[in-house]
Amino acid sequence: MAVTPAALRFPFSRVLLPRTRLAYVHLRSLLNDAKRDRTAKVSGYVAVSLLDELLVFYLLEGEAANATLRDSQGSRVLSIAAALEKIPPQPEYGEVCFHQADEEQLACMFTTHATAAESWPSDLTTTDPAALFPYLASTTFDGFVEIIANENVNYLVFRNGAVARTFLISAPHGTIVDRVSKLFAREGRIGDLRVTRWGIPDALPVQAPTGLVQAYRELVTSIVARLVELGRDQAPAIAEQTRVSLIAAHPVLDGFTVIGRPTKDSTADASALTAAVAAWLREVLWSACDHDANPPEAIFRELTWERRHMFQSAGLFDQVPWKAG
Repeated sequence: MAVTPAALRFPFSRVLLPRTRLAYVHLRSLLNDAKRDRTAKVSGYVAVSLLDELLVFYLLEGEAANATLRDSQGSRVLSIAAALEKIPPQPEYGEVCFHQADEEQLACMFTTHATAAESWPSDLTTTDPAALFPYLASTTFDGFVEIIANENVNYLVFRNGAVARTFLISAPHGTIVDRVSKLFAREGRIGDLRVTRWGIPDALPVQAPTGLVQAYRELVTSIVARLVELGRDQAPAIAEQTRVSLIAAHPVLDGFTVIGRPTKDSTADASALTAAVAAWLREVLWSACDHDANPPEAIFRELTWERRHMFQSAGLFDQVPWKAG
């Protein structure tokens, strides 16, 4: 029997909000309370189960850091804003829970939703522990294994082919060997056992704040508009050509546009976002400006002055040859 994404359960170290009908919880308030309430400034996840979708918000010290979606089509990263928009304003169905969890577990959870799994040898029966664990030991595997038994998701972290750490959804009774062995037992299991692996996960990435993303988008459009006002009619074309040429090195620019509404939300962290915008600014201002009448530094200073503190904090001024003041 296949388990729907919405039915999945993940390990936790402490329950902050047990599974509750979504209609009884204001999700935005829940996420904001984690910022304000000292007791809620923990690392963990908020899982929202909709009809056939599972939204997961990942929190680091009470701050929403990232979000993912799992549905019948697979799994993928969403911007936090886009994930919130998927919550009906007056939900009649769905459940939500808020659990504290180790940051290494959060990194494993996010990786399973954001990146493709590593393949297994075709002749390996991964559901047979007598075959699986000797194989991982013989290859000195470094990474983690996700084991989904019924609706329960578990993680085994490996170093040099041996289990170094576990995140299991079962109660902490018995030895690790006993608890892991029960995952593979057929008794009490009604669905298939799914065993998947990934390499060593990176730390959970933190999406750039929505305010910074919006500020950069407005800066991009205002610079192009200012250049057009100054008689540089080719500025929009130069800006778009530059954006397209930089996408390979800076994929986050795929979510920017010179004209019209952006078609993609940014899921990049602040560092990657700032590096992309800085690269775009350097190219466009050098190429499209009249260096004698309206030099790049004058336009840059004019259009960044109001938000100079935000841009300085993000590191923008360290990556361009002009300063705001």
